[in-house]
Amino acid sequence: MTADYKHHTSTWTFLTNHAHVLLCLVNNPAMVMRDIAQEVGITERAVQRIVADLRQEKYVTPHREGRRNTYEINTEKHLKHPIEEHRRIADLIKLIFEDEVPDKVFW
Repeated sequence: MTADYKHHTSTWTFLTNHAHVLLCLVNNPAMVMRDIAQEVGITERAVQRIVADLRQEKYVTPHREGRRNTYEINTEKHLKHPIEEHRRIADLIKLIFEDEVPDKVFW
């Protein structure tokens, strides 16, 4: 979580925790669950469930590197809700990171 977010009085955001976790992995594919939990503002267990969901639906694929996983993001997958299903993960990444898209491993 950014310092600005922590100071907001509102408790809701426009993106889901699933999107926030995915974007953390886009920014740092080797980010550990504990750090994602802190960044998103949810429990480590919630992050584990979300990553399991993302893996099951093939939005991310883990790769073991030593004692850590790194995650490959499938940018060709479409968003899930009918309102945005015409858009791909790549579109979400471009929207959030603009020209600052990290040079990571994507499908």
